[in-house]
Amino acid sequence: MARRGAAGGAGGKRADRRADRKAARGAGEPGNVREPVDGGLAELVPDRERRRAWTLTIDGAPQSHVDLDDPTYLSFEYQRRIGHIADLAAPAGQPLHVVHLGGGAFTLARYIAATRPRSTQQIVEVDAALVQLVRRELPLDPQARIRVRATDARAGLGKIQDGWADLVIADVFSGARTPAHLTSTEFLAEVRRVLKPGGTYAANLADGPPLAHLRGQIATAATVFPELTLAADPAVWRGRRFGNAVLLASDVAPRTAELTRRVATDPHPGRVEHGRALADFTGGAAPVHDADARPSPPPPASAFD
Repeated sequence: MARRGAAGGAGGKRADRRADRKAARGAGEPGNVREPVDGGLAELVPDRERRRAWTLTIDGAPQSHVDLDDPTYLSFEYQRRIGHIADLAAPAGQPLHVVHLGGGAFTLARYIAATRPRSTQQIVEVDAALVQLVRRELPLDPQARIRVRATDARAGLGKIQDGWADLVIADVFSGARTPAHLTSTEFLAEVRRVLKPGGTYAANLADGPPLAHLRGQIATAATVFPELTLAADPAVWRGRRFGNAVLLASDVAPRTAELTRRVATDPHPGRVEHGRALADFTGGAAPVHDADARPSPPPPASAFD
């Protein structure tokens, strides 16, 4: 990319990156950390209300919020909903094997390490420069069993053995859009291969009116998993605004009543649908295959105001 400079050798690229970092740090608000990464310009913005908490943005789009003093604190509503799914994936405190597709600031991996000690987790994040930034500025607990691989999410998933994971979490965005190759039945077949029987898949999906992408993703998941549940803000459900929805998929019935209660009592309450109501919402949408996959739609300019 141009921001890495036009020098021909690796040493020239490293020098240009150091210069970019110096310039980026000087351009932000006091206390902010700004640094070019493979996916754009990353910025760590300190939370003025929490002493060691930060929000990660990429090119202005919020990606993660993390509190180093309290990793159980989940600020973003979609991360809270995935946190509920992780809480309900097994009895409280029981260690899990977890795969995170998309790393961000490693928020959910930190959450699971804190709530389920001795869990073994693998993070797959394609942006190696982002991984380096987060490791340096927001270091992981060295006692946590968290391994980070800097590679493409689907390629990394392919290296995980059959039936290893209790939980697979997908939260992958490039330029605020989910890449096309992570939206297909073939991708979800790989997810199911990696999951143990009874394991759980949780995906952060983003869409706006007319919700064609969201309906297509539900139809796609229905070809691979028999049990589906979706949690979203009521305004997103009604197609009134662009936003996040969290899909839960499994081969066993989830604890829907408890998930519904938790989502309804969040600071920003959401609605949960499953069964016939979710099938009706899908409205006959066609499943997505590799041959016809498209990235998720771009958010409107006002989405992050």
